[in-house]
Amino acid sequence: MKKIALITTALALLASPVLAEEAKTVGTAPAEAKFSTVAGNEMFSSKLKGLNVYNQKDESVGEITDIAIKNNAVDALILSVGGFLGMGEHYVAVSPSSVNVRHDAKNDKWLASMNTTKEALKAAPEFKYPK
Repeated sequence: MKKIALITTALALLASPVLAEEAKTVGTAPAEAKFSTVAGNEMFSSKLKGLNVYNQKDESVGEITDIAIKNNAVDALILSVGGFLGMGEHYVAVSPSSVNVRHDAKNDKWLASMNTTKEALKAAPEFKYPK
């Protein structure tokens, strides 16, 4: 019995280089993971999406419906403007720097504002999702 186990082990050791040569890796290994510390007062996309955007007259001018990311950074905020209950609305891509997002600690909620009018956003070029 020991002889059979020894022969089986020897054959397995001899066959392992052949098996290793048959297995091929495609591509390169990912870089080592880097981890971050996230504070509780940081903005999360889940809090940003669905946030109403108000202008300087405290009028709702749109709603943040999506976030476009390019080269690992936020490239645009997609706003839904115009319409009522989803009818007649269109989307506009605006620079994140044009929207002021802040946390209202007193009421524990996020607020978004920008210096524009509903009419200006309705007249802006429409954003269409790529197919």
